[in-house]
Amino acid sequence: MTATMRPTEGARFLLERERDDGARATYRAAIYTPDAEFAATATVADDGTFELAPTGAPEELHDMLAMQARLLARGAAKRREDGLPAWPARVLRWRGPGRG
Repeated sequence: MTATMRPTEGARFLLERERDDGARATYRAAIYTPDAEFAATATVADDGTFELAPTGAPEELHDMLAMQARLLARGAAKRREDGLPAWPARVLRWRGPGRG
């Protein structure tokens, strides 16, 4: 799967749910660039808080992954209110060169 996740430019940010505890969820978090892969664990809570373990990625990429975890946590209550699962199985985003 790693080879198919690697972009030719920019970076892909992936959060894959490993555990759903109702008010909290644990995700495998990964950053894929054309020549590297960084992984960590993200724990998100429906009160809008999150924790992201160190990824070893450059700060800019780590911060972008943290933003995805933050948005996931902040949106949980609304998704639940809308009748959707609070914790989606997978969140995948791409940021190309020059996009922040």
